[in-house]
Amino acid sequence: MVMTAPRVIVVGGGAAGFFAAIACAAANPAARVALYEATAHPLAKVRVSGGGRCNVTHACPEPRELVKRYPRGGRELLGAFHRFGPRDTIAWFAARGVELKVENDGRMFPVTDDSGTIVDCLRRAADQAGVKVFTTMGVRYVERTGDIFQVEFTDNSVGEFERVLIATGGTKGSAGQTIAAQLGHTIEPPVPSLFTFHIDDARIRGLEGLSVPAAGTAVPGTKLKDSGGLLITHWGLSGPAILKLSAWGARELAERGYKFTVVVSWAEGRTPAQALETLTAARAVNLKKQIATWNPFALPSRLWERLIVAAGITPETVWTSVSNHSLQALANQVGAAEFLVEGKSLNKEEFVTCGGVRLREVDFKTMESRVCPGLHFAGEVLDIDGITGGFNFQAAWTTGWLAGRAMAGVEA
Repeated sequence: MVMTAPRVIVVGGGAAGFFAAIACAAANPAARVALYEATAHPLAKVRVSGGGRCNVTHACPEPRELVKRYPRGGRELLGAFHRFGPRDTIAWFAARGVELKVENDGRMFPVTDDSGTIVDCLRRAADQAGVKVFTTMGVRYVERTGDIFQVEFTDNSVGEFERVLIATGGTKGSAGQTIAAQLGHTIEPPVPSLFTFHIDDARIRGLEGLSVPAAGTAVPGTKLKDSGGLLITHWGLSGPAILKLSAWGARELAERGYKFTVVVSWAEGRTPAQALETLTAARAVNLKKQIATWNPFALPSRLWERLIVAAGITPETVWTSVSNHSLQALANQVGAAEFLVEGKSLNKEEFVTCGGVRLREVDFKTMESRVCPGLHFAGEVLDIDGITGGFNFQAAWTTGWLAGRAMAGVEA
């Protein structure tokens, strides 16, 4: 049954907050929905994500496959994705004039390649639905008395609401987490989930910007292993093969103080034995060619030369002069190069953490608290995070939509 005119406050003006506010106001036009953003720039993360293009979602419509992309929260999201998944996201934006396109890796962006398209769409939809948006206005304290929430704002004013949604993101010490704890929730300590690896190594120094389309990565002594594109940066290594590793290993790598060894297979995940087989065949047909001028793995030439030098081979050496011992050393560099990681940087395109409100304390049909009735959650304030590729935004749209509909008083 639809509530007559619920007073609803959305705390946090990011993707999840806006989507929830719009869903609530659209489902129940009588609802009085107010969204409060502590900064002057709502939807800031949406605007900078995907290098300014906004990776809206991923072309993975099957929920059972989709949840495999979430190191934390996949089990809880399974039912939620059946109710609102990538197909629904695509349709929602299409209905508001925003067409999405699919790239080769499954990531989906607006056809404009401009995140402003998504920001404008959300702002316009909120306005049309009657959502009142307040910026530079944070929430200091929330107290529940009976069925009413007393909300104190940073300007010392106080408001009363029947429903409260916290969608403040996963930043450590965020106001949303503080409020959730005040209202009885357990907070899993947040740590970065998507980050680059700081590496200072002669093999990659000065090669900033070079990328390898298909590499394998692993952390010895753990179960962490992944693959994908690899990017050499000013700080060390990044790209999907690193970011996925960082997501799955977020807590384990944090416990190690971000000091560990990463093993890289530069050539489509080949093992040293497989690399040696390829190199041996290459030597047999390129006897008089210099080893630096022809490589069988299609690696960037400057990277290939660094690996040759690291194997103790002079780049001018002709293939026929490379000993079996040296060939094995080169195979090890190609298939299992070890790098010492000495720290991390957040991926600029994503500001994702693992940690947040404990998931078993939330009903994922309505995103309502099991601890404090009338309190709802959406987005990264929950202990949910996905790998890079649009999965974190999809979780935001899904949880926001479910929370919004529930706060409006209708079934999702």
